[in-house]
Amino acid sequence: QVQLVESGGGSVQVGGSLRLSCAASGLTFSSRSMGWFRQAPGKEREFVAAIAWIDTITRYADSVKDRFTISRDNAKNMVYLQMNSLKSEDTAVYYCGAAEPRKLPISPFLGIYWGQGTQVTVSS
Repeated sequence: QVQLVESGGGSVQVGGSLRLSCAASGLTFSSRSMGWFRQAPGKEREFVAAIAWIDTITRYADSVKDRFTISRDNAKNMVYLQMNSLKSEDTAVYYCGAAEPRKLPISPFLGIYWGQGTQVTVSS
C-alpha cells in the first residue's frame, strides 16, 4: 500500500520559513521523481517543484524559484521542500506526489500517488 504523508506545515509570518517533509512508503522511492503541488482556496492545484530520482534534476514554478528548494533523501524515503521568504500568496494546502518509476521529463510533473496535504498559512 502506497503512502505519502506530508508534515511540517503551519502558520508563519510573511518573510518567514518552513520546511515541509513527505514520507513515502510502499513504493520504489529511489527510482521515482517526486513533486510538490499546492492548492489555495478557490483555486486549482498548481505545480510548485519537482525532483527527479537523479536528484541533480529539479524544476520549479516561476513563482517560487529562488525561494523554495526541493531535495530528497533516498535512504530515508523522504522528500523535502524548504520554503524561504514566504509570501501571503504561498498560503495553500501543499501536496506531495510520486511519479511512475524512471519517468522523464519531470515537468510537467505527472503524479500517480498523492498525499493528503499539509496546510501552510502565511500572514502579515
